Amino acid sequence: MAELHVENLTVAYGGSRVLNGVSLHVRPGEFVALLGSSGCGKTTLLRAVSGFVPVDGGRIAIAGRDVTNAPPERRDTAMVFQSYALWPHMTTAQNIGYGLKLRRWPRPRIAERVAEMLRLLKLDGLADRNVTQLSGGQRQRVALGRALAVNPDILLLDEPLSNLDARIRLELRYEIRALQQRLGITAVHVTHDREEAMVMADRIVILNAGSIAQIGTPEEIYRRPASAFVASFLGADNVVPLQATRTERTLEIAAGPDHDAVSLPLGEEGARVEMPGSGPVAAHFRTESVRLAAAGQVPPDALVLRGRITQAAYPGGRWRYGVAVGGAVFLVDDDDRRTVGDAVAIVIPPSALHCFPLRREAAGTA
Repeated sequence: MAELHVENLTVAYGGSRVLNGVSLHVRPGEFVALLGSSGCGKTTLLRAVSGFVPVDGGRIAIAGRDVTNAPPERRDTAMVFQSYALWPHMTTAQNIGYGLKLRRWPRPRIAERVAEMLRLLKLDGLADRNVTQLSGGQRQRVALGRALAVNPDILLLDEPLSNLDARIRLELRYEIRALQQRLGITAVHVTHDREEAMVMADRIVILNAGSIAQIGTPEEIYRRPASAFVASFLGADNVVPLQATRTERTLEIAAGPDHDAVSLPLGEEGARVEMPGSGPVAAHFRTESVRLAAAGQVPPDALVLRGRITQAAYPGGRWRYGVAVGGAVFLVDDDDRRTVGDAVAIVIPPSALHCFPLRREAAGTA
């Protein structure tokens, strides 16, 4: 089990800076997900670690060895690509054993290792089948087997599930994670899928515009987002502007045109507020963390927004409503069937609120 150190890494394409002094430590045997939207720098970071992208500054060390300027074949990493990158004229066994052949392993040893990978990845009986005859899920298993066959220090996964259909993608999430834990290999996984990162990773690194916005366990970043950007990216993208004052134990919210004044507790089970004193805040909340109530039937210990239903859909399990409050429309999940045009109240419990100063929200800082 090897560890990965990335220190103050910078990468630029032409005159455009893609990574801005990124530092990251991946512990031995850890599974870390790099999460972010397109263009945030996550794939560039992965390719810099693998040696496929030259760096302009900083340092990369794998298992205590400086590999910043080493070619890819001397880094003891293995990459699983989004596009599989299999040899179409080769069989399953030939693809899995290709890296071993390049390393000049003897044929009996290659055959033994390939057979081990076939068993491990549930590809028994497919050794002699051409990879063009395999399903998408089977091809991705072959790509994973080729990477694991060479016993890499670090396994690098570049959005390996994004080309698969939803059912196969869900299956492979758990299979890859279980396999990584069984082998104890250190892994870095790039994805733009929040749920995928939450399910698979020990820790998640959220990137924004070439910088790290937050690092933490799935629970940490979900329950305690460090910024308005992270809160929105992790699903708390309903945002209501409020005027509030923070005291030692409470958040005092002033009355507005669509809500009454309320005093909410702070702390683990209360509102989370990244501001001192008083001022305008952007209060973020998730669709699934609130509920609807009939107008006039609201509790005193929650922020309550008065609105009217403008949209209704049933994606399965619960109803999803668009609720107009003033000039904004918020999405809310609720168990009860309601009618477009109904006057309702959005009931937001204290623990569902993540509040940040409005000036930070407007600047888009991470």
